[in-house]
Amino acid sequence: MSSPAPRYPIAAQRSRCEIEVERSRFIATLQEVCSAEDAQAFVAELKAEFPDASHNCWAYLVGPPGSSDRIGLSDDGEPHGVAGRPLLTCLQHSGLGDIAVVVTRYFGGIKLGKGGMVKAYTLAVQTALDQLPRAERVDWCELRVTFDYALVTPLERRLMEFEAEPLATDYAEKVSFRLRLPRERAEEFRQIFEDLTAGQGSLRVL
Repeated sequence: MSSPAPRYPIAAQRSRCEIEVERSRFIATLQEVCSAEDAQAFVAELKAEFPDASHNCWAYLVGPPGSSDRIGLSDDGEPHGVAGRPLLTCLQHSGLGDIAVVVTRYFGGIKLGKGGMVKAYTLAVQTALDQLPRAERVDWCELRVTFDYALVTPLERRLMEFEAEPLATDYAEKVSFRLRLPRERAEEFRQIFEDLTAGQGSLRVL
């Protein structure tokens, strides 16, 4: 079996909040992304939603929390380093993986200066992160196990401890379960299954 992927927190759904700093509006939108292509599609969608905005600055990271190998950022016309980099830094310290943010700015007529813009963009994404519903990324796998009828109850009793969920059951000459469980638990489950069936059962990764 392939090595298990780590579990980590992700965004449960798209989330948005708005703050105002010196009459400029900053609208921060967060969303889970699974690839750079996902992130770019998200950015394009937000730019289409706010075509009249002064700027749509963005950042993303793909992978576990704190990742730095699959990242992207843009100041979208703001002075270099005042938006994209602070947004990415917030994401990398958020404890979340697979996350993208677009902060849409409507200029209010008062210049903030570079330091003021860094603070405003940072505050916008931090406020959105504070309100973000969270879920967990789990790498699932599916197994098909076949075994004798006498082992149905003993096996069913063990499923919960492995977070295993029966997806289908077939009662023929022997019993067959199709199960979904976290990949990180699959090897341990295989060992328990072999013990329960005294090596007479069949387990196959789908």
